[in-house]
Amino acid sequence: MAEYPKPVARSEPKQAPPEESVDRSRADVGIVAALKLEIDPFLQQLDRVKRYAGGDFTYRGGFLKDIRIATVESGAGHKRAERATHALIDAHAPQWLLSIGFAGALNDDLHIGDVVVAHRIVPANVPAEADAGLRIDIKMPPDPKKGLHVGRIATAEHIVHTVDEKRTIAQRTGAIAVDMESLAVAEVCRERKVRFIAVRGISDDCSADLPSEVLSVLGGTGSIRAGAVVGALWKRPSCYKDMWQLRQNASRAAERLAWFLSSMLRQMVEPKGW
Repeated sequence: MAEYPKPVARSEPKQAPPEESVDRSRADVGIVAALKLEIDPFLQQLDRVKRYAGGDFTYRGGFLKDIRIATVESGAGHKRAERATHALIDAHAPQWLLSIGFAGALNDDLHIGDVVVAHRIVPANVPAEADAGLRIDIKMPPDPKKGLHVGRIATAEHIVHTVDEKRTIAQRTGAIAVDMESLAVAEVCRERKVRFIAVRGISDDCSADLPSEVLSVLGGTGSIRAGAVVGALWKRPSCYKDMWQLRQNASRAAERLAWFLSSMLRQMVEPKGW
């Protein structure tokens, strides 16, 4: 428990704490997202946002009321997420770290814009009976009617773009959603002893396959390749409708994710820390 300062005589002005005693780099919460699109609506809710680059990654810092937030955009995939998580912890020493972003639904109960909180992260290629992955101590009740689900998230090594593959992963792992980064972030947090939560917004459901062009349009980091977009439109002009709908779904997922994160963090975090 913090000690109250001793009374100071009126004739003695209070002195500010030494500048070196205030660690301005430390964050209450660190957030790893693959793409800016995934986290942008949440960033818009922060005050005093600053951006900087370090190595291969883009970082941002800001405040949600009194909560100090630090984010990193890792790019897609396990290796980039792992490196970005280490870098974020090294730079900002967050007390909690969140893996956030888009996920694909693995069953018909999840819809575009629903939010999934993981109580376990598992590899997408390992059967459930192998007891692989990491458990997360989450005491959050699900509320499917309001689009909140709590369950397993599977992490895959590639974009899972067909309904058939989604159902195969669901049957193999018992997961309800699939992403490409959460397991990597969770493993680093376990190694570095940082408390961890994975929260994902559903950007594609089980009603249809993703457009085949999505695999060529997205680069190795998950960013959109302009040249590939032009090539896809040249080969199949009608694909712009599919790509536009995909963008709309992603925007809806990001907006819902931002709303949930803001609400969750305000309830979890004490005004002066954890």
